[in-house]
Amino acid sequence: MYYNINVCNFDYKGSTSPGSFYREACIKIIKLKEKLIKRGVENRYFLTGKMKSYIAKPNEIERKWYIVDAAGKPLGRVASQVASILRGKNKPIFTPHVDTGDFVIIINAEKVVLTGKKLDQKMLRHHTLYPGGLKEIPYRDALAKKPEFVFQEAVRRMLPKGVLGRQMLKKLKVYRGSEHNHEAQKPEVLELRY
Repeated sequence: MYYNINVCNFDYKGSTSPGSFYREACIKIIKLKEKLIKRGVENRYFLTGKMKSYIAKPNEIERKWYIVDAAGKPLGRVASQVASILRGKNKPIFTPHVDTGDFVIIINAEKVVLTGKKLDQKMLRHHTLYPGGLKEIPYRDALAKKPEFVFQEAVRRMLPKGVLGRQMLKKLKVYRGSEHNHEAQKPEVLELRY
């Protein structure tokens, strides 16, 4: 609730009559006003009982580089944690409408595993936007031909849809094998939680 301190202008020290709720509230406000003036705080408005949410500014964001080894790890578990880091949900300054995330490098993308019979039963689908243009390929073939695309699709579907999600996806770098060309950024090894 917002109070305007300048509403209560009467002198409460000289008043002897029993006060109403408004009078009692004004007395508290005037006492608080005197304390604020002693501290040198500007006496316009003050906020009681509410907290303001922090909104990250683009110039305050510091981005780190992480490297993830996907060898022998389930695709969905790696993708969900990577999507969280790309969004910046691991940071205390996380703001939903600002890209606060870090860069992530994934190596050994072709050695990722899918549990159960998903390698043969699950299909990677896309449509050409022409009638009858639905294309589908089993994940076994997709991982053999283009494991980078499989990872990007898995992470893309876990990010927000729209301009912000596309901007976040640009910070994901996926490589087949253990070689990458980002040594200059000095990436930290990221241990996955699950």
